[in-house]
Amino acid sequence: MSPRSASVNEELRRRSRERLLQAAVELVDERGFEATTLGDIADRAGSARGLVSYYFTGKRQLVQSAVHRLMHRTLEEALEREPRTEDGRERLARAIDAILGLARERPVLMRQHMAGLLHEEGFVQCPEQRRLSELLGDTIARSGAEDVTAGYPMLRALLMGAVYAALVPGVPMPIPVLRAELFERYGLAGELGLPPSGDPCRGDLSRFFATERQPDDRGE
Repeated sequence: MSPRSASVNEELRRRSRERLLQAAVELVDERGFEATTLGDIADRAGSARGLVSYYFTGKRQLVQSAVHRLMHRTLEEALEREPRTEDGRERLARAIDAILGLARERPVLMRQHMAGLLHEEGFVQCPEQRRLSELLGDTIARSGAEDVTAGYPMLRALLMGAVYAALVPGVPMPIPVLRAELFERYGLAGELGLPPSGDPCRGDLSRFFATERQPDDRGE
Protein backbone atom coordinates (compact mmCIF):
# COMPACT_ATOMS: atom_id res chain seq x y z
CA MET A 1 0.00 0.00 0.00
CA SER A 2 1.52 3.28 -1.08
CA PRO A 3 1.59 6.18 1.39
CA ARG A 4 -1.10 8.81 1.32
CA SER A 5 -0.32 11.97 -0.58
CA ALA A 6 0.32 15.24 1.25
CA SER A 7 -2.97 16.67 -0.03
CA VAL A 8 -4.95 13.70 1.31
CA ASN A 9 -3.23 13.98 4.69
CA GLU A 10 -4.01 17.68 4.80
CA GLU A 11 -7.66 17.02 4.00
CA LEU A 12 -7.88 14.36 6.69
CA ARG A 13 -6.38 16.74 9.25
CA ARG A 14 -8.80 19.48 8.24
CA ARG A 15 -11.80 17.21 8.63
CA SER A 16 -10.55 15.88 11.95
CA ARG A 17 -10.29 19.44 13.24
CA GLU A 18 -13.77 20.23 11.91
CA ARG A 19 -15.26 17.27 13.79
CA LEU A 20 -13.64 18.45 17.02
CA LEU A 21 -15.08 21.94 16.54
CA GLN A 22 -18.56 20.57 15.95
CA ALA A 23 -18.36 18.23 18.94
CA ALA A 24 -17.21 21.09 21.18
CA VAL A 25 -20.16 23.29 20.16
CA GLU A 26 -22.68 20.48 20.62
CA LEU A 27 -21.43 19.37 24.02
CA VAL A 28 -21.00 22.83 25.55
CA ASP A 29 -24.46 23.73 24.25
CA GLU A 30 -25.86 20.61 25.94
CA ARG A 31 -23.88 20.55 29.19
CA GLY A 32 -22.04 23.82 29.67
CA PHE A 33 -18.30 24.47 29.64
CA GLU A 34 -17.29 23.05 33.01
CA ALA A 35 -19.22 19.80 32.57
CA THR A 36 -17.60 19.14 29.18
CA THR A 37 -14.17 17.50 29.12
CA LEU A 38 -11.66 17.26 26.30
CA GLY A 39 -12.17 13.50 26.45
CA ASP A 40 -15.91 13.97 25.93
CA ILE A 41 -15.23 16.15 22.91
CA ALA A 42 -12.78 13.66 21.40
CA ASP A 43 -15.22 10.81 21.95
CA ARG A 44 -18.11 12.71 20.35
CA ALA A 45 -15.87 13.59 17.39
CA GLY A 46 -14.68 10.00 17.01
CA SER A 47 -11.08 11.18 17.35
CA ALA A 48 -8.10 10.05 19.39
CA ARG A 49 -7.78 12.20 22.50
CA GLY A 50 -4.23 13.15 21.64
CA LEU A 51 -5.48 14.91 18.51
CA VAL A 52 -7.19 17.58 20.60
CA SER A 53 -3.88 18.84 21.97
CA TYR A 54 -2.37 18.60 18.48
CA TYR A 55 -4.82 21.19 17.15
CA PHE A 56 -5.62 23.25 20.26
CA THR A 57 -3.69 24.38 23.34
CA GLY A 58 -6.62 23.61 25.64
CA LYS A 59 -10.37 23.39 26.08
CA ARG A 60 -10.93 27.12 26.21
CA GLN A 61 -9.16 27.71 22.89
CA LEU A 62 -11.06 24.83 21.30
CA VAL A 63 -14.43 26.15 22.49
CA GLN A 64 -13.68 29.72 21.44
CA SER A 65 -12.65 28.52 17.98
CA ALA A 66 -15.77 26.37 17.75
CA VAL A 67 -18.11 29.21 18.69
CA HIS A 68 -16.35 31.60 16.33
CA ARG A 69 -16.87 29.00 13.57
CA LEU A 70 -20.57 28.81 14.40
CA MET A 71 -20.79 32.61 14.44
CA HIS A 72 -19.04 33.21 11.13
CA ARG A 73 -20.95 30.44 9.34
CA THR A 74 -24.24 31.73 10.77
CA LEU A 75 -23.32 35.19 9.58
CA GLU A 76 -22.35 33.91 6.12
CA GLU A 77 -25.64 32.07 5.83
CA ALA A 78 -27.63 35.17 6.78
CA LEU A 79 -25.73 37.44 4.40
CA GLU A 80 -26.02 35.10 1.42
CA ARG A 81 -29.56 33.81 1.86
CA GLU A 82 -32.20 34.49 -0.78
CA PRO A 83 -33.05 37.02 -1.90
CA ARG A 84 -29.35 37.83 -2.12
CA THR A 85 -28.49 41.48 -1.87
CA GLU A 86 -25.55 43.81 -2.15
CA ASP A 87 -27.37 46.56 -0.25
CA GLY A 88 -25.08 47.50 2.60
CA ARG A 89 -27.81 48.51 5.04
CA GLU A 90 -29.74 45.29 4.50
CA ARG A 91 -26.57 43.27 5.02
CA LEU A 92 -25.80 45.12 8.25
CA ALA A 93 -29.34 44.45 9.48
CA ARG A 94 -28.95 40.76 8.65
CA ALA A 95 -25.64 40.63 10.52
CA ILE A 96 -27.17 42.12 13.65
CA ASP A 97 -30.12 39.73 13.49
CA ALA A 98 -27.83 36.74 12.94
CA ILE A 99 -25.74 37.39 16.05
CA LEU A 100 -28.75 38.23 18.21
CA GLY A 101 -30.39 35.08 16.89
CA LEU A 102 -27.55 32.98 18.28
CA ALA A 103 -28.08 34.50 21.72
CA ARG A 104 -31.74 33.57 21.46
CA GLU A 105 -31.28 30.06 20.08
CA ARG A 106 -28.08 28.99 21.89
CA PRO A 107 -28.14 30.83 25.24
CA VAL A 108 -26.02 28.29 27.15
CA LEU A 109 -23.36 28.18 24.46
CA MET A 110 -23.20 31.94 23.97
CA ARG A 111 -23.19 32.64 27.72
CA GLN A 112 -20.24 30.27 28.11
CA HIS A 113 -18.50 31.97 25.20
CA MET A 114 -18.92 35.44 26.69
CA ALA A 115 -17.63 34.20 30.05
CA GLY A 116 -14.62 32.65 28.31
CA LEU A 117 -13.69 35.97 26.71
CA LEU A 118 -13.41 37.47 30.19
CA HIS A 119 -11.21 34.65 31.45
CA GLU A 120 -7.54 35.38 32.10
CA GLU A 121 -6.61 33.49 28.93
CA GLY A 122 -8.57 36.17 27.10
CA PHE A 123 -9.38 36.44 23.43
CA VAL A 124 -8.00 33.64 21.25
CA GLN A 125 -6.85 34.45 17.74
CA CYS A 126 -7.70 31.63 15.34
CA PRO A 127 -8.73 31.11 11.69
CA GLU A 128 -12.40 31.09 12.71
CA GLN A 129 -12.12 34.39 14.55
CA ARG A 130 -10.28 35.97 11.63
CA ARG A 131 -13.02 34.93 9.22
CA LEU A 132 -15.66 36.40 11.53
CA SER A 133 -13.63 39.60 11.70
CA GLU A 134 -13.39 39.76 7.90
CA LEU A 135 -17.14 39.31 7.48
CA LEU A 136 -18.03 41.98 10.03
CA GLY A 137 -15.43 44.35 8.59
CA ASP A 138 -16.82 43.87 5.10
CA THR A 139 -20.35 44.37 6.39
CA ILE A 140 -19.56 47.67 8.10
CA ALA A 141 -17.65 48.84 5.01
CA ARG A 142 -20.59 48.10 2.71
CA SER A 143 -22.97 49.88 5.08
CA GLY A 144 -21.26 53.17 4.20
CA ALA A 145 -19.14 53.69 7.30
CA GLU A 146 -16.72 56.58 6.81
CA ASP A 147 -14.00 54.96 8.91
CA VAL A 148 -14.02 51.16 8.65
CA THR A 149 -10.98 50.85 10.90
CA ALA A 150 -12.93 52.42 13.75
CA GLY A 151 -16.32 51.13 12.63
CA TYR A 152 -15.50 47.42 12.82
CA PRO A 153 -14.38 47.31 16.48
CA MET A 154 -17.37 49.45 17.44
CA LEU A 155 -19.78 47.07 15.72
CA ARG A 156 -18.08 44.11 17.38
CA ALA A 157 -18.29 45.80 20.80
CA LEU A 158 -21.96 46.69 20.34
CA LEU A 159 -22.85 43.16 19.26
CA MET A 160 -20.92 41.63 22.16
CA GLY A 161 -22.60 44.02 24.56
CA ALA A 162 -26.04 43.17 23.20
CA VAL A 163 -25.40 39.43 23.51
CA TYR A 164 -24.15 39.92 27.06
CA ALA A 165 -27.21 42.00 27.97
CA ALA A 166 -29.53 39.36 26.50
CA LEU A 167 -27.93 36.58 28.54
CA VAL A 168 -27.34 38.08 32.01
CA PRO A 169 -28.97 35.56 34.37
CA GLY A 170 -31.91 37.03 36.22
CA VAL A 171 -32.02 40.37 34.40
CA PRO A 172 -31.83 39.66 30.66
CA MET A 173 -32.87 42.40 28.28
CA PRO A 174 -35.41 41.41 25.60
CA ILE A 175 -33.78 40.81 22.24
CA PRO A 176 -36.36 42.94 20.37
CA VAL A 177 -35.39 45.90 22.57
CA LEU A 178 -31.69 45.33 21.91
CA ARG A 179 -32.38 44.94 18.20
CA ALA A 180 -34.29 48.21 18.08
CA GLU A 181 -31.45 50.00 19.88
CA LEU A 182 -28.83 48.69 17.47
CA PHE A 183 -30.97 49.48 14.46
CA GLU A 184 -31.47 53.03 15.73
CA ARG A 185 -27.73 53.37 16.34
CA TYR A 186 -27.03 52.54 12.69
CA GLY A 187 -30.10 54.25 11.23
CA LEU A 188 -31.65 51.01 9.97
CA ALA A 189 -35.36 50.61 9.26
CA GLY A 190 -37.07 47.96 11.37
CA GLU A 191 -38.31 45.99 8.36
CA LEU A 192 -34.75 45.29 7.24
CA GLY A 193 -32.90 42.15 8.21
CA LEU A 194 -34.22 38.81 9.41
CA PRO A 195 -35.87 39.34 12.81
CA PRO A 196 -36.48 36.12 14.77
CA SER A 197 -40.09 35.07 15.05
CA GLY A 198 -41.88 32.34 16.95
CA ASP A 199 -40.03 29.82 19.10
CA PRO A 200 -36.25 29.53 18.85
CA CYS A 201 -35.17 27.17 16.08
CA ARG A 202 -32.40 24.92 17.39
CA GLY A 203 -31.64 23.11 14.15
CA ASP A 204 -28.89 20.67 13.34
CA LEU A 205 -25.47 22.31 13.64
CA SER A 206 -23.71 20.00 11.20
CA ARG A 207 -24.29 22.30 8.22
CA PHE A 208 -21.86 24.78 9.80
CA PHE A 209 -19.05 22.25 9.95
CA ALA A 210 -17.35 20.43 7.08
CA THR A 211 -17.84 16.82 8.09
CA GLU A 212 -18.29 15.13 4.73
CA ARG A 213 -17.12 11.57 4.10
CA GLN A 214 -13.37 11.30 4.38
CA PRO A 215 -11.37 10.75 1.18
CA ASP A 216 -10.09 7.30 0.34
CA ASP A 217 -6.89 6.89 2.36
CA ARG A 218 -5.67 3.69 0.67
CA GLY A 219 -3.26 5.57 -1.60
CA GLU A 220 -2.66 4.92 -5.27
